[in-house]
Amino acid sequence: MNKTIDFLNGKIGSFRPKIGVILGSGLGELADEYCDISVPYSEIPGFITSTVKGHKGRLVFADIAGKPVVMMQGRNHFYEGHSMSDITYPVKIMKKLGVDVLILTNAAGAVNESYKPADLMLLKDHINCMGSNPLIGPNDDSMGERFPDMSEIYKKDLRELVKRCAENLNIDLKEGVYLANTGPSYETPAEIHMARLLGADAIGMSTVPEAIVANYCGMKVIGISCISNAASSDNGDKLSHSEVIETTNKAKAKFKSLILKIIECL
Repeated sequence: MNKTIDFLNGKIGSFRPKIGVILGSGLGELADEYCDISVPYSEIPGFITSTVKGHKGRLVFADIAGKPVVMMQGRNHFYEGHSMSDITYPVKIMKKLGVDVLILTNAAGAVNESYKPADLMLLKDHINCMGSNPLIGPNDDSMGERFPDMSEIYKKDLRELVKRCAENLNIDLKEGVYLANTGPSYETPAEIHMARLLGADAIGMSTVPEAIVANYCGMKVIGISCISNAASSDNGDKLSHSEVIETTNKAKAKFKSLILKIIECL
């Protein structure tokens, strides 16, 4: 970890980010527009490179609305064959660099039948169905407690701030529970039905490991999903990654404006 920090300090100098943003599928444009310093993951010691289309694979540092921000332009996923430790390593690095608030974004499929494609959902809680936990293994006491509390990962005060930002922008923001599966296959009709019974409103393949580690490290967490498709259990509708990207592209203007407003108000 020290090697990573030393390398990044050599790139960013005295810049100290206080806000971190992880940009999910189709949402990396924000880091193209606001980029003072960019570093490809392939150059950063300890980082791994994403293989997923729509994930550029850069760490971007920028001043946004007078706030020092670091953005992950694309993330790595458990389904790519990486370990939980590897995919959450950047979150620990953000903490070491000085990040206090982490904004997690993703594309997710609807479980709640009232949700429509291109809706935005604020995470109020999550369900980990990935069959693993990023905190498994020896504990680093300098980062967090062995048995961290997870009763309020997505802090109520920050959720209220996000809702005020959405209202100010006239964005119809949903609020719900995100369920994470490993992927990379999409869910079967029976699995969607199961998720609904468990209390989920949307399903995705990321975010939860990052949220767990961020909370463990003492960071405040905001999670926002772009709903990629309407809820479907048994009507035979097909889903593809290209459809996910297409939907997030339709929603990216309002998604981007919301993220910028949140940063401004933090």
